[in-house]
Amino acid sequence: MKKTIALLTGGTTGEWVVSVKSAATIAHHLDPDKFDVYKIMLTQQGWFYEPADSVKVEVDRNDFSLHIKGRKITFDGVFIAIHGSPGEDGKLQGYFDMLNLPYTTCDAMTSAITMNKGYTKAIVQDIDQLFVAKSAQIFKGGDYKIEQIKKDLMLPYFVKPNNGGSSIGMSKVTNQYDLQGALDKAFKEDSQILIEEFISGREFTVGVVKIDGKVTVLPITEVETAKEFFDFEAKYTPGVAKETTPAHLGEETVQRVGKIATDVYRKLNCRGVVRIDFILKGGEGDFYFIEINTIPGQTATSFIPQQVAAAGMKLNDFYTKLVKETIG
Repeated sequence: MKKTIALLTGGTTGEWVVSVKSAATIAHHLDPDKFDVYKIMLTQQGWFYEPADSVKVEVDRNDFSLHIKGRKITFDGVFIAIHGSPGEDGKLQGYFDMLNLPYTTCDAMTSAITMNKGYTKAIVQDIDQLFVAKSAQIFKGGDYKIEQIKKDLMLPYFVKPNNGGSSIGMSKVTNQYDLQGALDKAFKEDSQILIEEFISGREFTVGVVKIDGKVTVLPITEVETAKEFFDFEAKYTPGVAKETTPAHLGEETVQRVGKIATDVYRKLNCRGVVRIDFILKGGEGDFYFIEINTIPGQTATSFIPQQVAAAGMKLNDFYTKLVKETIG
């Protein structure tokens, strides 16, 4: 029996552009012999299915169904391809939980917590062989003291909005007098900010997924960018960053980061496919946790498709296994 899957794309943040590209890749590689796929666009204006041959159809949000030409369509599950809110922060997961409708991502609790960089770090910091940069978490309108932050943390620091992905609103501060400007920029994006000591080293990203009943670590990617850090432009502009998959690392280091990534996945109670970013300090020294992305990009050039290919797997099979594991 074919499964009827809603592929949910769009979103209400600047990341909707990437979501649309991710959904295009997923739609192209979801096996048509196994799945009937309905791509649904979620925007501020509404939730719509846009068939090629007719006007767009609004989703009935009472039970997440479609009414097309007198026929009611319900879904076996939802493939969520929305980066940022409301797809990655637990809002949609909570809605689907109430409808008893399975989906491909982490649950509502994990999605909500992992959107908050400070809270996530607090949970993972005692994982064996994983290191966490010293940081301060501040709130807009809170009673933080800039002078105290300058005393507590060593320059340079990264200033980042606490909730959100794709590095929008992020700055690297090398001079303490620039801290206020960086805070102002980050507060435009979020009411909570993380100020973190800069860790110098090589940057890696690791895809982790539960398929065939077991947690699997995909081949690791090293990211090298000429920019100060891997920001929105470096992530989504071809040629700005050099990406090497699989990364050139010793076998012991690969095994170590694989275990760390698996422990992070389990500790945060993840489901589906996630991507964890690390800095590796001093040659092949200590791994520092940067962040976890619970709905990683699936565009043609994104890390997960690269890593799936490096693992010798076809995206078609990968998505089939992902749906089977999360939706059934």
